[in-house]
Amino acid sequence: MPNIKVLDMTGNQVSDIELSDAVFGITPNVSAMHTMVVNYLANQRQGTQSTLTRTEVSGGGKKPWRQKGTGHARQGSTRSPQWTHGGIALGPKPRSYRFTVNKKLKRLAMKSALSSKVLDNDMIVLDNITLSDYKTKDVVKMLGAIGVGDSKALIVMPEADSKIIKSAANIPGVKTALVNTINVYDILNYDKFVVVKDAVAKIEEVYA
Repeated sequence: MPNIKVLDMTGNQVSDIELSDAVFGITPNVSAMHTMVVNYLANQRQGTQSTLTRTEVSGGGKKPWRQKGTGHARQGSTRSPQWTHGGIALGPKPRSYRFTVNKKLKRLAMKSALSSKVLDNDMIVLDNITLSDYKTKDVVKMLGAIGVGDSKALIVMPEADSKIIKSAANIPGVKTALVNTINVYDILNYDKFVVVKDAVAKIEEVYA
């Protein structure tokens, strides 16, 4: 089983924790993680882009010149795609980019992402995070003490705490999440995976 240090908010080691091999100790499946990242980004797309076809642009009802004898190529409308201000041929129309991924692949991708953070020594376990007030500087101080520095960090909590969420919201490159809202994209996108000890137990409970 992977063994990792548990730190307090000052960066001092308070204990060790043994992580589940089934969740944090598998060989990362790059293909599964790639599929989930593509799925996440595709599902974020609004798909509202739209262009006007020749039937939707105004004007062009009159034939610009007679069919034969002018020396011009024959034209039936000034709103054909080859004309300035004409319609767009084969342009984008509103559509959904969403696609689904089966549960087995989702679980494999999540466990692969978590295991990759352990392999790269980018997972930091905290004993607890407690703030007495809404203060961004306290979170900045904590991140500096645990060795995050200027790295992008994802802070995962077992349950919502408005003081932590709002205090971290103003820090560039830092995001807070709950156990039930983490996703493969965020885990891979952030350099450091900072997770509270109680949240580790919940993750193992769900994915073991």
